[in-house]
Amino acid sequence: MVAIGARDLRLAWAQGGAALPLLFYLLVATLLPFAIGPDKALLARIGGGLLWTAALLAALLPVERLVAPDLASGTIDQFVARGISEEAIGVAKLVAHWLSFGPPLMVATLPAAALLGLDGAMVLRLEAGLALGTPGLAALALATAALTAGLRGAGALAGIVMLPLAIPLLIFGAGALGEGGAGATKLLAATCLLLVAGAPFVTGAALKAGRS
Repeated sequence: MVAIGARDLRLAWAQGGAALPLLFYLLVATLLPFAIGPDKALLARIGGGLLWTAALLAALLPVERLVAPDLASGTIDQFVARGISEEAIGVAKLVAHWLSFGPPLMVATLPAAALLGLDGAMVLRLEAGLALGTPGLAALALATAALTAGLRGAGALAGIVMLPLAIPLLIFGAGALGEGGAGATKLLAATCLLLVAGAPFVTGAALKAGRS
């Protein structure tokens, strides 16, 4: 499992797939002030929610490379032939996907928050929410990638499947940015725990179906 995760992480950075979500995230934070104008109060009020939306869309960008290439090339078959279960493959890919975009996204939040004029307390709440929420986003992306692997127009279909399921994460993540956001933070953590626990089994079932 460690070797599979390390391989996926290495491929993500070598092929530029890990850099794309990061660049997209920073691009959104850079362009918004031009679209909204120089109203710092408005930018600070909507900036946290906007960065959560950008994080959600950034997690969707590498969906097509998470499972489909390995399934098409027979790499998944080789892993299974060596006695590695599809669910274990799902766990390894989930960890690798999160490491490729979660921590870098949290680091990129610091300059993004500065561009939007967010105060220190808001940045801390945003970082805490992303620390809880990005594993859930990674789990959703992986499960969606496994379910749509090999289908025509998988990228567009992945967006249709993933975005409605990610709405609770977006609602709870944005809700946790407020002063009394403790309840939303707990709901965010619970939702992410459910997604992370279930994603390897959904991925494993989809891989078995794709190999049959």
